[in-house]
Amino acid sequence: MSLVINHNLMAMNAARNLQTSYGALATSTRRLSSGLRVGNAADDAAGLAIRELMRADIKSMNQGIRNANDGISMIQVTDGALQVVDEKLIRLKELAMQASTGTYSSDQRLMIDSEYQAMCSEITRISNATDFNGIHMLNGHLSGDSTTHNGTGIDSVGALKIHFGTGNDSAEDYYYVSMGCSTASALGLGHLAAGKNAYSDAAIDAETDPTKKASMITANNAGQSISTQELAQQSLAAINNAIISKDKIRASLGALQNRLQNTITNLSIQAENMQASESRISDVDVAEEMTEFTREQILSQSAVAMLAQANSLPKMAMQLIQG
Repeated sequence: MSLVINHNLMAMNAARNLQTSYGALATSTRRLSSGLRVGNAADDAAGLAIRELMRADIKSMNQGIRNANDGISMIQVTDGALQVVDEKLIRLKELAMQASTGTYSSDQRLMIDSEYQAMCSEITRISNATDFNGIHMLNGHLSGDSTTHNGTGIDSVGALKIHFGTGNDSAEDYYYVSMGCSTASALGLGHLAAGKNAYSDAAIDAETDPTKKASMITANNAGQSISTQELAQQSLAAINNAIISKDKIRASLGALQNRLQNTITNLSIQAENMQASESRISDVDVAEEMTEFTREQILSQSAVAMLAQANSLPKMAMQLIQG
């Protein structure tokens, strides 16, 4: 290389190398300080796109876990209310058994029936009052199946949907929770339960045999009252049917709770593995990056030293000129 004074090519080369090393040093510093290998699209364009999709799925899965936990909480609240209803139904059967025997007078049966009606009213109150986050579960608003659900309005109607998946596939991403009505009248008990039993009012009206018609009226009123011995005896079967209806609701809720718990376990594993995958793409390997940082730091220091030396080389030409 010729000794010239118009250009300092060695200084230009050292400056270019310094710029390259210093830029790489800045990148390593940013990665080490942020913990991210992919901090912007220039670091890894494809990796950035994959990472952002993974982050969206991870956030959605974690929210899905919270949604499923909320569903379990709702089921537990409902099951607790039905447990109290169960106690009331047992008491109703005890009262019906008491009124079925012939050792009580009509006045005493009316007293027993007074408590019977009070228990029926309490069952209805519990069913109407039981709610989770303002959603009433046992008053019949959540009865039906997936075909009854309609979420197009501000307030959804029909079966309740618990969404936990990251998409909108009915086979993968949500469950429908259906809860039957557990008021006393829906269970066929109490004064408001007219027409809930064996015979319809129309069939009774159409019957011409007075004896059979009286029997049908009594059967139709089974469970409504225990004010007479016959009504009390026939109410035993009606109460058993009410207990079975209530237990069907509890059984379906218990099965759904187990499904949701398994769903939470599955989502937790998926989110954990997805987080690990996202980390392999996005996070910096500190040991590897620290090695690169040290290398670029040494190169930058060397480039600065050589640039200082290269800047002093034109002085040799001045020595020749000054002779």
